Amino acid sequence: MTLQGPRVNGPRVQGPRLLLLLLWLPLLSGQLRYAVEEERPRGAVVGDVAADLGLDPGLLASRGARLTSGSGRRFLALDVARGLLVVAERLDREALCEPSPSSSSPCLLGLELVLERPVEVHALEVELRDLNDHPPRFPRPEYRLEVSESALPGARFPIEGARDPDLGANTVRGYRLRPSQPFGLDLRDFEQRGGSSSNSALLELVLLQPLDREQAAQLHLELTAFDGGHPPRSAVAQIFVRVLDTNDNAPAFERGTYAATLLENAIPGTLVARVNASDADEGANGEIEYSFSSYTPPEVRRLFNVDPVSGEVTVNGTLDYEEASSYEIYVQATDRGPVPMAGHCKVLVTVLDANDNAPEVALTSLYSPVSEDAPPGTVVALISVTDRDSGPNGQVTLSISSELPFRLNAFKNSYTLVTQQPLDRERTSSYNITITATDAGVPPLSSHKMVLVDISDLNDNPPRFEEPTYSVYLPENNVPGVALCTAKATDPDANENALISYSLLNGEIQGLPVAAFVSIKSDTGDLYAVRSFDYEKLREFQVVVQAQDSGVPPLSSTATVHIYVVDQNDHAPQILYPTSGNASVAVEMIPRSAHAGYLVTKIIAIDADSGQNAWLFFHLAHASAPGFFSIEVHSGEVRTIRKLGEDSATTFNLTIVVRDNGEPALSSSVSIYVAVVDRISQIIPNTRRHIRSSRSYSEITLYLIVALSSVSFIFLLTVVVLAVIKCHKDNLHGKTYCGGFCGTPRERYPVEMYKQSNDHLDATMPPGLNAQPHFVEVRGNGSLSKTYCYKACLTAGSGSDSFMFYNTGIPAGIHPGAVLPERHLTGQSGQSSQNLIVFKSEPITPNEPKPPNPDWRYSASLRAGMQGAVHMDEAGALRVGPGPEQQWPTVSSATTEPEAGEVSPPVGAGVNSNSWTFKYGPGNSKQPGPESKKQTQVSFLLR
Repeated sequence: MTLQGPRVNGPRVQGPRLLLLLLWLPLLSGQLRYAVEEERPRGAVVGDVAADLGLDPGLLASRGARLTSGSGRRFLALDVARGLLVVAERLDREALCEPSPSSSSPCLLGLELVLERPVEVHALEVELRDLNDHPPRFPRPEYRLEVSESALPGARFPIEGARDPDLGANTVRGYRLRPSQPFGLDLRDFEQRGGSSSNSALLELVLLQPLDREQAAQLHLELTAFDGGHPPRSAVAQIFVRVLDTNDNAPAFERGTYAATLLENAIPGTLVARVNASDADEGANGEIEYSFSSYTPPEVRRLFNVDPVSGEVTVNGTLDYEEASSYEIYVQATDRGPVPMAGHCKVLVTVLDANDNAPEVALTSLYSPVSEDAPPGTVVALISVTDRDSGPNGQVTLSISSELPFRLNAFKNSYTLVTQQPLDRERTSSYNITITATDAGVPPLSSHKMVLVDISDLNDNPPRFEEPTYSVYLPENNVPGVALCTAKATDPDANENALISYSLLNGEIQGLPVAAFVSIKSDTGDLYAVRSFDYEKLREFQVVVQAQDSGVPPLSSTATVHIYVVDQNDHAPQILYPTSGNASVAVEMIPRSAHAGYLVTKIIAIDADSGQNAWLFFHLAHASAPGFFSIEVHSGEVRTIRKLGEDSATTFNLTIVVRDNGEPALSSSVSIYVAVVDRISQIIPNTRRHIRSSRSYSEITLYLIVALSSVSFIFLLTVVVLAVIKCHKDNLHGKTYCGGFCGTPRERYPVEMYKQSNDHLDATMPPGLNAQPHFVEVRGNGSLSKTYCYKACLTAGSGSDSFMFYNTGIPAGIHPGAVLPERHLTGQSGQSSQNLIVFKSEPITPNEPKPPNPDWRYSASLRAGMQGAVHMDEAGALRVGPGPEQQWPTVSSATTEPEAGEVSPPVGAGVNSNSWTFKYGPGNSKQPGPESKKQTQVSFLLR
């Protein structure tokens, strides 16, 4: 590599280009010249341009460094990252460089390195060094000669030598002829015969010995050509010599080589040259006919023609300087002797360039849009121009309209389009510039190139979201990282002014920052869930997304994203009652006299999900004796299908499955042991023991269960009888537990009362009727329903099914004066379940009822029924699932305050353990009871 100044005397610098080069000498910092061998692989390093020019490789990309060349294809490229000149395409010296008359002329590629900010141009030259990549090649694989036997030793027979496109030592260096007799080789340098290259040497066969046709009528020779490469390459041609008789003088040309010059636009028929040959023979042996030699290429035969009589060589086709600048025509003169003899010459034709190619304009770089505040002199585009013609025909100038606020600055074959006036986007938002390229030929040729330059605006528009609010519905239990939505905003500005970044505004959700719940992708506005959401903990929240552009100053806008967590069926139903553990089952008892439809128990279950995922369906999955029991699919009530007989089994095992309505559905199951007893007071068996089939129990165990149940039943029956007697005595003394009347005696309400709306029905008692009230039990069977306290009384000995029902308690949190809504409840008297229909609610004046039996307690069955579904806290509050809190007397208050009231759990077979009987006496001054609350008179109809 050599570093030198601009080369003005090289073989490729012409006068017009030299003038342009001198005009740009102030911008040139030197000329680099590199050498590279042909056929180097792609990416091979030619030279370190950055180091040789003293440039920082890290700044080349920012300065827009690039290479330009006059040719359309780019064989070399600039590695901007490292500042290296590397091979981009296959380098073939023989294809890139025209054959030179002198083998010492180098093959050079001219390049220009263009830098911006500031603009710098550096000239580069790359010399392609030859490799021995081509073997010698003969024009044809065999030659056929006819030689008269009268030919004397020393006679010469020209043969076209082998050609090798390589240069120097890699070209043809010698020949070998086998056998060496009777012909030999004579290699005359082409310069002695008007040529200048040994690669185009004229090879001649020299007759060394006289020929004798009678001994050998035909000779076979083998000619080998080899080059001087390492290792050498060679080619072989076969020579067949036919020995002729007599005619011993061949035609001879005046000159061995003729030279001619033609314009490339020469029309067919144009005379190229006239060759002349003579023959010393007489007669037919001296008559000459001209023709192309046998080894003249087909392309030459197509473009040129030889007159056989006059020897005139004329144009026969269309010449193109850009395809070939010279041609070699081989002409032979043949006599008409019995054995024709021929003489040979060569015509060298040089083609001159004509202005037949219009300039070609290429847009190298375009910096559009241009800011409207760009100062004059701002570079808008880089333009290169080429013309396939040479000389003045290849000199090109560019021009644009003078009415545009732009101008062109020239540098060799490159131009820069710059601004020359202030731009105003409000007046013109874009310019369609027509660039005209005109060469200096006669007549001149021109071409046009359209360049569209847009004018950019300042940052005067904030980003705008497609929607002011977004709603996202996200199923719970999502995978962290799931995409929620895309809050897309647009900005009518351009470039950085339209580059939008998204972020979440600071805020808190359940005391945690917004970033703990969602994240946003800053470049796209995609929102992602950071965590997995639980519908039961967080059902909805909102975040504020901000879109901000990258202008100066930046502008922004916001949008609100509402995220709704959608419930999924992720909780199986939870059975609150009856409950069973790993080592126990729930136990229910029914009397053997139970009729069809008898209520055995009621399954109480909850589901933490919501909507249809919390809809529960009950199913009897297994029964030890099918056909005896059924379960209501919605309420969970287990009832008998038919009446039990004397021969029926004494125990049944039931498996109840509770399934929700989710997709897929989840379920839970409970096992129930149903014991058939003769009396309701039979003792409940130990639920901790493993429940086996009824046949596995011994008779002793069965008798024990029956005995315990009987004792319990007798005890409870005694308590009930005593309570009824006590109430009856109180009624005889004029005391009542109800303020007002309890019901109508032995008269049913007319049918019209049932047809009226519940909001307008009321029950009245004829004036003067003195009714004696009695207590009846009222039980609520709703699953997790709100629990209320009621008093009901009937007239003594009344057979009517109409009675009065009093609401003596209100839900926790409701003040005493509030008006409670009407409700539909279930009441039970004895062992039958009846429907209670609310007719109308109206306030009444409370009276003081007689205190009930204070000797009540919580039994073991009461505690078993309360497990999971009902529990008592220390304050005496009875809690039923998630329902409202009710205030009931506790065990301690019952024992110390006889006037507090009575709570009786359900006992006996077939009684639902979730049903309760509440009987209240007058309130205690130490413990506020139901009497301190405002009583409400509620009328019910018992069906």
